[in-house]
Amino acid sequence: MTPDHVLVPLDGSPLAEEALAHALATFDRPVTVLNVLTPLDAGMAEGGVLEPDGKRERNAAARAERLVEDARDRAAADGRTVETAVETGDPAETILGYVEDHDVDHVVMGGHGGERGSIARRLLGTVATAVVGEAPVTVTVVR
Repeated sequence: MTPDHVLVPLDGSPLAEEALAHALATFDRPVTVLNVLTPLDAGMAEGGVLEPDGKRERNAAARAERLVEDARDRAAADGRTVETAVETGDPAETILGYVEDHDVDHVVMGGHGGERGSIARRLLGTVATAVVGEAPVTVTVVR
């Protein structure tokens, strides 16, 4: 079944960039690119080591805007447009919430393998594993 609205979570990694390329090449449908800013006081952010400050927060927000602007440019080079969004929160929870709140019916994302945890986490990555396991829609993981 062809989706009506595709979401591509983009974190600046090469696999996320491949996920965007795959979504643009595969689906002639609206694509939204989402970058999730992790709060500096969250365990996955540098806030676990450093105290939050305005400069780090501004730098993170500027990087997020660059990522989604680069995605717009990449889509335009292919004759496409993408909607973009930047949200703050836990990456997996924010992606799942965006799916629910914006009528997304397919997610295409990069997978990041790691050294620890279950076989699924090693093959997909922690965020991708959570999204695959909990999303109410089809999820394509690019590896």
